[in-house]
Amino acid sequence: MSRTCLAFTSLLVTLAGCYKGPPGASGDASADGTADGTASEGGSSGGTPEAPELGGVGQVGMRRLSVDEYDRTIADLLGDDTRPGATLLAEDVADPYDNQISNQQANRPLIEALEQLAGEITGRLLEDTARRDQVVGCQPAATGDEACMSEFTARFGRRALRRPLSDEEVARYVDLGLQFAADEDDFYAGVGVILRVFLQDPEFVYRVEVGTETDEPGVFRLSSFEVATRLSYFLWGTTPSDELLDRAEAGELATAEDVRAVAAEMIADERAMDRIDRFHSLWLGYYRLPHSAELTTAMRTETRMLLEKTIMQDQGDWRGMFSATGTFVNDFLAQHYGLPAPGSDAFSWVEYGDSGRAGLLSHGSFLSVAGKYGDTSPTQRGKIIRKRLFCQVIPPPPPDVNIDEPPPEVDSPCKIDRYNMSRIDGCSACHSLMDPVGFGLENYDQQGRFRTTDNGLPECVIEGSGEIDGQSFQGPAGLATLLAEEGLLDTCIVYQSYQFAMGHPVADDDQRYVDDLVTAFADGGYRFDELVLDLVGDEAFLYRREEEG
Repeated sequence: MSRTCLAFTSLLVTLAGCYKGPPGASGDASADGTADGTASEGGSSGGTPEAPELGGVGQVGMRRLSVDEYDRTIADLLGDDTRPGATLLAEDVADPYDNQISNQQANRPLIEALEQLAGEITGRLLEDTARRDQVVGCQPAATGDEACMSEFTARFGRRALRRPLSDEEVARYVDLGLQFAADEDDFYAGVGVILRVFLQDPEFVYRVEVGTETDEPGVFRLSSFEVATRLSYFLWGTTPSDELLDRAEAGELATAEDVRAVAAEMIADERAMDRIDRFHSLWLGYYRLPHSAELTTAMRTETRMLLEKTIMQDQGDWRGMFSATGTFVNDFLAQHYGLPAPGSDAFSWVEYGDSGRAGLLSHGSFLSVAGKYGDTSPTQRGKIIRKRLFCQVIPPPPPDVNIDEPPPEVDSPCKIDRYNMSRIDGCSACHSLMDPVGFGLENYDQQGRFRTTDNGLPECVIEGSGEIDGQSFQGPAGLATLLAEEGLLDTCIVYQSYQFAMGHPVADDDQRYVDDLVTAFADGGYRFDELVLDLVGDEAFLYRREEEG
């Protein structure tokens, strides 16, 4: 190993071992994260912030970037859209979301993958001179151009760590970069080592929220930069833009009203629609589909266009997605479903007519989820509807039950007879919650196509009738009607949105916050865009509660 490699490895070990949080956490700069000690909350400094009177501040720990967030961040910082994280980082647990703190344990494979990624990402950047020059932002006059190295470090470090760097921090990075530049007689070798250190910094890999102690023990007021980061990863799934960081530095994220106003601008950006689409795909489980690329793309496009129409264009009742009388299809997908073809490869609106379909629950994206044994599973479909749409808890099966075994053979080969666990003592309590729901969607196979009999069994006619808590329904249209009449979706979507935003399920500390969101959602006509704005516009969004232990 060369002397420069040894020095670099030693530096990384030192940084990892001595990390105590961003400036403000250990007294080396302001608690707001700025380098000059000027607080951005209202433009003043000093004093102890007050905790929200109404409470609602939940516990939030350090949140590692999910693989998707990592790749989007790398693309925004460095123009690298190869999605490198997806190739080397371990796949995130999606239960249902991929950004949950409880599933983000650090380990040696993670550290090694981050080191390898930092090297590969930096190497690609330095080989692409146009992209390299755009990232560096200045032309060095010589190998040891300290001014250019300092300018690059301060600007890139602010984006990478999502806060301004102190003069001391900039000097430390610049000294390292100039040393490597001198050793290699190449200014960009110095740029490369600085990039590799930034890309492995705990503040880059994790969303570190320190904040300032308030008058309530264990509750901390986030800095404006921490609020900007929380806002950006929730709404855009990526690092804050320079403009958003500028607004944080200018004190434009000082109050809940400020945050809501900025969020209203951010939600109009296409990146917000990408994030809304990802939230729904993780929530309902169709973020990954077991089909060909063409069919998968068509199904995902259909559902995204319905989301965009309902939430962004019509700005109407979010629940209308489940009762929509038509859908967006092209000729390929229309033929697949057996719907009238629009006569184009482009997606356009087609009415369902008397097909029995309605809304998102009849999309192939949703109907492809929760299959088993090469076919649809009424149990799994019922389970995902209960858990994801109703936020109900289904107890796990007894430890002596092998859930990977197919239903037992009975006298009849028909699925309606083989899936009989809801009629068996000891199993009925749970299966009676799931199986009758799933059977209401059995007329649709795992690719979303209508069928009248079980696969390969013409003698097994599918009735397609289901039941939820004594209320019967027929197919996706009947289920959508029942959902609306019983209000089964109204509260759950709020709980799910909060969990996605905060990285953990709703707990006792969060309850006031979430209860207010539920009320506002109903009072505001069930608009999803308003739910998002209410979530970030609550004063509790500006705080964190220290984790127990």
